Parts: sequence; structure tokens; C-alpha cells
Amino acid sequence: MNKQRYTETASAIAIREARVIRNMLADLDRTICLLDGDIAAEEERSQIFEIFDPRYSLLARTLVARRDNVKVTVATLARRLRAITAAIPKAIPEAA
Repeated sequence: MNKQRYTETASAIAIREARVIRNMLADLDRTICLLDGDIAAEEERSQIFEIFDPRYSLLARTLVARRDNVKVTVATLARRLRAITAAIPKAIPEAA
């Protein structure tokens, strides 16, 4: 069984990874917008807008936690993207 060599360059891998992360960030931004809308709708339905109120909706509380987790993921991916793009030679992203 012959092994095939992986010949893709490091910069090509970095460009591909940066593209994937940008797509993920766009998807996660849309998810955050959807969660914000769902939270607002649930708060409007229950007429309780303060998360520290004991009567605050359990659904809204869960959605807030989910949204906050997604925001942490977005921040982590954004840091990774900055690190990747800093490592890519300046001429390559313009060509891609």
C-alpha cells in the first residue's frame, strides 16, 4: 500500500483554515441574532425583563446562557483567525 504525500503548503492550509473560520463566524453571528430575537420574544411574552428576577423565564435564562456560550466561541475563533492571518504572508490573502 503506497502512501500518498500531502503536498499542500502551510500558507494554503492557513488560507483554507481562515476561510472556514470566517464562514463559522458568519454562521455563529446569525445564531446570536436568532437567540437575541428568541430571548426578546420570551421576555415580551412573560413581561419580565430582568434576568435576576426569580420569575424570569427558564427558557429565556437558558437561551441567554446559550447565547453567551456562543459569544465566547466567537471570541475564541476571532483570536484564532487573527493569529492565522498574521502568519500568512501579506500578498497571499489578496490573491485568494
